[in-house]
Amino acid sequence: MTITNFSFPTPIKFGAGARKLVAKHLIEAGCKRPLIVTDRALGALPVLTEFVSHLDGLDVAVFTGVFGNPTCSQVMDGAAAYKAHQADCVIGFGGGAALDVAKVVGVAATHEGDILEYVWDHPQMRPITHELPYFIALPTTSGTGSEVGRSSVVSENDTHLKRVVFSAKILAKTVFADPELTVGLPSHVTAATGMDALTHNIESYLSPAYHPLCDGIALEGTRIAAAALLTAVQNPGDLKARSDMMMASMMGAIAFQKDLGAVHSCAHALGAVCDLHHGLANALMIDTVLAWNMESAPEKFDELAHVCKVPGGGAAFVPWLKQLKQSIGITGGLAAHGVKPEHFPRLIEIATADICHQTNPRPCTAADFDALFKAAL
Repeated sequence: MTITNFSFPTPIKFGAGARKLVAKHLIEAGCKRPLIVTDRALGALPVLTEFVSHLDGLDVAVFTGVFGNPTCSQVMDGAAAYKAHQADCVIGFGGGAALDVAKVVGVAATHEGDILEYVWDHPQMRPITHELPYFIALPTTSGTGSEVGRSSVVSENDTHLKRVVFSAKILAKTVFADPELTVGLPSHVTAATGMDALTHNIESYLSPAYHPLCDGIALEGTRIAAAALLTAVQNPGDLKARSDMMMASMMGAIAFQKDLGAVHSCAHALGAVCDLHHGLANALMIDTVLAWNMESAPEKFDELAHVCKVPGGGAAFVPWLKQLKQSIGITGGLAAHGVKPEHFPRLIEIATADICHQTNPRPCTAADFDALFKAAL
């Protein structure tokens, strides 16, 4: 095992086999009774059983109540499981949904009220005042980068609107980024999550907000993902490609503290109204939105084309993205994935209200979102 250790700001143990270091780490931190928070599908797969086999010396419980786009009720159920196990720490194990739930299970388990009362824009937002359970994260996909984020995105149970708990207090104490955990992903999941990582890097770079630190990370994250995604999809056992995508995913999540853009506003609406996977929703919208954005940031499109080694400069970048999507199996428009014209009024309403497009390189109105959804149909 060759493990690289670095902090940005979260301590990260990066490399094949990092998962095998978890038990020693938790025991040294004084933890004895972890609750693993994961999703329903992973809970039935050998990858979880294999991980648990390395947790000698710990009394482990597993909560597998995460499924689909994560909801507030899943967080509260996880908190109940934490209390029932008398746990003293949380292990987030999974993709973005499981990690987003895992990050705030400890909040719900140690604080009063519903987790919705802790979202950043609640009119009477409750503060996180108590010490939170020790939390570590192990990503099993390379997409959201949630393992290094200080926000948890969970949906309202009834409206499916995404809400955000934002606090440095919910950052993982340590991330164990082990690309071997992603080797068994189906190709369509690798493709959708990979496009999520690529979108994070691209949109954060295109944001007009001033943050040169994030710009540098976003450009390098874009370069890495552009070079590795096709290989990761076509040759799932290629550990270098898997490692590169895991790194690009984390870089995208670090970079988007600069903010995102209209692709994400559209994706958030598609997740709420049509329950589309977030990475897939980004992939279905990115070329349409970027083609519309290009006139507002032509120099940045030139730079994106440069780092992705796209011949023809910025004008060729969106066609290259379309071809990449085809190559990794993401085909068809919104209609091919269940979106119908009758969904448009609600999609437009949610996208317009979404905060992400406030840092899009080109201002967006409801009429613009109407045109973008129609163009992507």
